[in-house]
Amino acid sequence: MCSIVGLQGNFKGNDIIKMLKASKNRGPDSSGVFLDEIHTDINLDDFSDDNDYSIAFGHNLLSIYDLDDRISKPQPTRNDNLVLVFNGEIYNFHTIRNLLKKVGVTAEITSDADALLYLIDSYNKGDLVNAIQLATRLIDGDYAFAVYDGENLALVRDPLGVKPLFYSRNGNNFGFASSALSLKEVGFSDINTLKPEHILFNGEDISPAQHLWEKIQKGDVAKIDKMLKLSVVKRVEGLTEVGVIFSGGIDSSYLALLLKEISENVPLKIKLYAVGVEGSKDVEAAIYASKFLNLDLEICEVNENMIRDALPSVVKAIGDDNLMKVGVGLTTYFATKLVAKDGIKVAISGQGADELFGGYKRYLQNFVDGSLNWTLREDMSNMYHVNLERDDACSMLNSVELRLPFLDKKLVELVLNIPDNKKIVSMHDDMRKSILRKIAFEEGLDYEIAYRPKKAAQYGTGIDKILRKKIVKDTDISQYLD
Repeated sequence: MCSIVGLQGNFKGNDIIKMLKASKNRGPDSSGVFLDEIHTDINLDDFSDDNDYSIAFGHNLLSIYDLDDRISKPQPTRNDNLVLVFNGEIYNFHTIRNLLKKVGVTAEITSDADALLYLIDSYNKGDLVNAIQLATRLIDGDYAFAVYDGENLALVRDPLGVKPLFYSRNGNNFGFASSALSLKEVGFSDINTLKPEHILFNGEDISPAQHLWEKIQKGDVAKIDKMLKLSVVKRVEGLTEVGVIFSGGIDSSYLALLLKEISENVPLKIKLYAVGVEGSKDVEAAIYASKFLNLDLEICEVNENMIRDALPSVVKAIGDDNLMKVGVGLTTYFATKLVAKDGIKVAISGQGADELFGGYKRYLQNFVDGSLNWTLREDMSNMYHVNLERDDACSMLNSVELRLPFLDKKLVELVLNIPDNKKIVSMHDDMRKSILRKIAFEEGLDYEIAYRPKKAAQYGTGIDKILRKKIVKDTDISQYLD
């Protein structure tokens, strides 16, 4: 996880530095810029450039990999006239690197950004959009990136929008960034979000022929368990430690169970992190589930003062004062604050399971009227700006990268095509997510965990109650918005 920024038009080099400073929390380990030339490992407080430029990129690095054959490398990265800044993870990195060797690429490729740069370059025959489309069909990952070929600028986002990418135009100047705050820092106001799987090419929005959530195929229930296990494996490959945002519910508990199975074969340290007021349902459930799983659990016991202290940063980061969004955002913020305190840079989250498997209570009516499948697909298409950008912003306040196994693109394609009655069995199904609960129970979760009723994060933690009954009575939280 990193922060990428860029400007095109007529601006000063120092404007890029301002954008990077505004998003330094997203990548505290290194900073770099492309200003005619690439400068990496710069000190943002010492680096100054008051020259005029027509295009520039910037990058803040959160260093995660430090392996013999794969590192988190400072960016921007360049090959001849092609310059790229990349935020995210390519889970089939080794496959892509081996492919590039087979087609004659001799450059040493040790990072995800290099792999993507040379993959695009290998396809680029004067049509950058086509090269990007061919490259992104091959990569399996969560990403947002910008690439410039000396003439054309393209912005790209992953199929589900797991990684954020914002853009805006102000007169003749165009800007993009991982955080809307970076754009606001240099005067942009009308800020847009690049849609998942779209390419913004020289300002023109190019949509895919078919979005991931629109694909119709045969759904095989028997493949769900294997697909989810593979998704988890991919997201912890190369890591030695990982945190889990943990509520003790079906989603986080099943992921923790799968992680524990993985740790029996590879050296992977797992720690669970729960958030809630004293005696909250989530804390009680998390304690029970952690004991069953025999995994270490740390609890952030929140109170009114802690919430008041965190509110300005959280509301500003998510750019919204909606109490439901703020409540969930605070949960993510407090959990990842503990993760960061332990020196862990990656946390696993169960985000996306409800939209995939029909977890919300409102889905019962959709099941009754026959619109469940359509509604789940619509919700999946909107997750990027409803949930994902919020969670990303709050976790990155603590420089922690969230990885979301339920949003693996192959798993999403599969589960969206599973029959509705495998997810909700009747109009009286108060549990919902039937197939996921059944699989988790058969894989080893006890009944108490696998069939714990759904409770939204902001309610299960008790945070929503404090917000509504105490804080908003004497505090206008909209004041924290820019």
